[in-house]
Amino acid sequence: MPVIETRQLTKYYGKARGVIDVDMQVEEGEIFGFIGPNGAGKSTTIRLLLNLIFPTRGSARIFGKDVVRDGPEIRRHIGYLPSEVFYYERMKVIDLLKYAASFYPGDHSQRLHELADIMGLDLNRRIEDLSYGNRKKVGIVQGLLHRPRLLLLDEPTLGLDPLMQRTFFQLIREENARGATIFFSSHILGEVQRLCNRVAIIKEGRLIEVSDIRTLQQNNYKRIYVAARAIPDGYFDLPGVTNLEPVDGGVRFFFKGDIDAIVARISALDLSDVTIEEPTLEEIFMHYYEQAA
Repeated sequence: MPVIETRQLTKYYGKARGVIDVDMQVEEGEIFGFIGPNGAGKSTTIRLLLNLIFPTRGSARIFGKDVVRDGPEIRRHIGYLPSEVFYYERMKVIDLLKYAASFYPGDHSQRLHELADIMGLDLNRRIEDLSYGNRKKVGIVQGLLHRPRLLLLDEPTLGLDPLMQRTFFQLIREENARGATIFFSSHILGEVQRLCNRVAIIKEGRLIEVSDIRTLQQNNYKRIYVAARAIPDGYFDLPGVTNLEPVDGGVRFFFKGDIDAIVARISALDLSDVTIEEPTLEEIFMHYYEQAA
């Protein structure tokens, strides 16, 4: 049974589009990336999953339970980190986190202090005295302290310096190794490529692709560089060749099609160098966005 399942999940704000007909499944134990630019519908989808807002139509289920009908029960087992964190300004960090921990059964004091140490968080400071990055650390500790079955992370690294981002990713991997499912929303594609098993690409409220990253790379175009003694004009004017440009004594281009055919074409040249690479997630993302434009 999927941990997350949505069917035709749709949200309009009056006449304004939120998300439209989102069909998606996230399996137990996955690190699932949800990618798109700001305004594409990532945060709206997460708020629908948390039942912070109600769908216009369609449905969402978490742990096999309806998010509207069973929201309070579901949320006991979810850790949530919003893209923007807001807290009671006058509270000390330790008091705020103890208050958050009180919503979950059991004693989470040891875990609270462990996470604060890992994140370099001063528990005795007041929220109003914290920088944006340190407030984000408070949100990370709050989201993880009860060892949730599912983590919903909305642009989680915004405000964190590179060293703390690395620490955060290690924490997420450890939580996943423990068995937690991770739903990771981001517009920073390098993060998603390093961390996630599968990704969903969303554009203007609609999913335009859901696939594992390896399949996306294999089924997409290849990035090819060829250097040879002489490359005749128009030699690579072939079906499937795009973005052809001269570079570093050769040519570089993207190719999608029969790989044997392009390799045969390349091997007929007097070669000095050739590389055939998988595209990055960023290149794939831009390819899908340009195709769907």
